Amino acid sequence: MRLLLDENVPLPMARIVELLVKQHDIKHVAELDGWAGTQDVDLYAQAAAAQFEVILTNDTKQLSRPLEVAAIAKSGLHRIEYRHNHKHGGLAGLGAAIATVCAGLPHALAELDLADSQRLISLNGVDPSRQSRLRIVDPTIVPPKFWPASL
Repeated sequence: MRLLLDENVPLPMARIVELLVKQHDIKHVAELDGWAGTQDVDLYAQAAAAQFEVILTNDTKQLSRPLEVAAIAKSGLHRIEYRHNHKHGGLAGLGAAIATVCAGLPHALAELDLADSQRLISLNGVDPSRQSRLRIVDPTIVPPKFWPASL
């Protein structure tokens, strides 16, 4: 399957997806001559003409813009979106986005292999907040099993 990662997908994410999903042809818009800066309304038709089958995006507002919705529908391309939680910037935000895509993309692609028509898929996000990502134990208060009584 040919996947196009649109311009709002960070290049580090593209590299990781390429490494993990080797059985598919994956390109980032920035890697294709003359494609950078292409508006979403035009990108879907251009991608379909270039025989891409899927676009991966983190532009969650596309489906609320009538012209973009029409372009997506007309292209016949599958669309996979993931949320990049911008309130968690930097490494935590990028890490959560990468985790979301790495965990969900293989399942999405397996579904698309079985699909008999266009699909719109939204990957469920990984929560990068501190309380969600960490479990901290003070062994003096809650000792793990077999923790020595005295140190």
